[in-house]
Amino acid sequence: MTNPSRTDPKRGELWLLQFDPTRGSEVRKTRPAVILSPASVGRLPLRIVVPVTGWSPGYGVIPWLVKLAPDRHNNLQKESAADAFQVKSVSVERFTKRLGVVRADDLEEICAAVALCIGA
Repeated sequence: MTNPSRTDPKRGELWLLQFDPTRGSEVRKTRPAVILSPASVGRLPLRIVVPVTGWSPGYGVIPWLVKLAPDRHNNLQKESAADAFQVKSVSVERFTKRLGVVRADDLEEICAAVALCIGA
């Protein structure tokens, strides 16, 4: 049975997700992810998300990695990167805990990075 608190993750929120099991180079383990899709899109209990990984100084030249600074709204523990190349649709059953919300300009930049990855 699905946990009711996981059934309505919202666009712009940052959640911990269980990405395992994975294949190949897919993002692994439980990690933060930014929700891109509004809850009103689709009929299935799925959300489109962008996984978040730790920031590395070399990432600044990679256009699909969007730097996220920790703050009291997103509750990240360290400088991080939203990896738009790993965008995916996932079941809400993978959602374990709401962390916070990203700033509107960060969400806009993440969406632009996804558009770059898909050639939009």
